[in-house]
Amino acid sequence: MNHDDFEQELRRQPLRQVPAEWREEILAAASRESRVESRAPKNFWSSSAVCRLSSVFWPHPAAWAGLAVIWIFLIAMNFTLHDTAPVMAEKFSPPTAEVIVEVRQQQRLLAELIGSREVREADRSKSSMPRPRSERNFDIWMT
Repeated sequence: MNHDDFEQELRRQPLRQVPAEWREEILAAASRESRVESRAPKNFWSSSAVCRLSSVFWPHPAAWAGLAVIWIFLIAMNFTLHDTAPVMAEKFSPPTAEVIVEVRQQQRLLAELIGSREVREADRSKSSMPRPRSERNFDIWMT
């Protein structure tokens, strides 16, 4: 039985009247409810702002659901990427003594090529260990 057959079957059946006592009870209950609702303070769900929002969201629920999925995906990616950052910092190892000696030799060679025979005292005291950028910027302003 398809949809049209069902409708035709309903049309063939005679309409029955609601018993009078039921009708009176239903109307009395409805009028009591309408009086209670009119005296009750307006709640959040009946406000005009919510009605306006629902009129904006309702025409395209699939688009809003897609947007919600994208936001959930971005938040999840943010949390997963945030957890791996400290692990990368823990794996850093300081340079070996050989690397430090090689860097100092290159600094001396550069100083000779530029024309300055002696390496400044400030350059000798600097550590070749990488430091946070805030400290590097501070050193630049101090020299």
